[in-house]
Amino acid sequence: MKKRIAICYGTRPEYIKLKKIINLIPKSRRDVFFVGQHDKLISKNIFSKKITILKSKKRLDSIFAQTILKINFNKVDSVLIQGDTASALACAIAAFNQGKKIIYLESGLRSFDFKNPFPEEGYRQMISRIADINLSPTLLSKKNLLNESVNGKIYVTGNTALDNLISLKKETSYSNIVPITLHRRENLKKINLWFRSINNIAKKNKNLKFIIPIHANPLILKNSKIFTHVKVIKNLEHEKFINILKNSRFIITDSGGIQEEGSFFNKKVILCRTKTERPEGIKTGHILICKRHYDLPAIVNNVVLNYKVNKKCPYGDGYSSKRIFRILKKEKIL
Repeated sequence: MKKRIAICYGTRPEYIKLKKIINLIPKSRRDVFFVGQHDKLISKNIFSKKITILKSKKRLDSIFAQTILKINFNKVDSVLIQGDTASALACAIAAFNQGKKIIYLESGLRSFDFKNPFPEEGYRQMISRIADINLSPTLLSKKNLLNESVNGKIYVTGNTALDNLISLKKETSYSNIVPITLHRRENLKKINLWFRSINNIAKKNKNLKFIIPIHANPLILKNSKIFTHVKVIKNLEHEKFINILKNSRFIITDSGGIQEEGSFFNKKVILCRTKTERPEGIKTGHILICKRHYDLPAIVNNVVLNYKVNKKCPYGDGYSSKRIFRILKKEKIL
């Protein structure tokens, strides 16, 4: 009897990193589960089963409770999980409780600080501990897992997010556009200070066009009124945002995935966080960490004068999904 695999995601970034793998696996051999953590951002035609998450003031607890109670892996032999969200960990625990083999994509990312980023750092460490197969994007992430003595097998695959960009690699340019994304939990308490700093920078650099696709978080929406010299636009589909990213001058963000995508396009990424779980880009010159809002003007001034970078992307080559598909066959998951 042929084996079947469940592929789980709960957010748009998770789907983006899984979609190439999903397309490689025959429909007869897979079930695609969507745990509705980013319900409004996911099209209805890209999953076969949906776990509806009812609204609750205890958002993270609600995702865990409802996912574990509702999700059923009885028709599959293994479960593929990507990422470090509440829905990812909930699916991993459900699979573990139901005795299914767990394959963890993007395993081994570490900041070694449970508060930065919170709660992602804790979630990713928990998933890798119970995974049977860890698919690590880089040699450093594999080293992290080896140092933790995880039980599962480890393969280095590169990051699948870059597989979506391979056809655009030759279309990049350095325009005057500077895209911004800021919405992580650890920055929300000081989001007004970050926004004021960015607005002042934009005011002094009128030759550059600063653009922020605004996040739906009420606090971010409220503070977006601070922007007088930054263009505020609606949240974009991934493809449209990538078109901005590939032609940008540089990037200001607190995102995880944009560190990889920006590096793939040879952009300098100013990362508004105290730590990164993707430190490989610091060594290549793609990633510049900005720990405090008042450090941002000086960092931007330096990047404005020296914004080009021409180094090999440390996060992958754009062919990770095909590599993973071969691993799944080798391990007799498919």
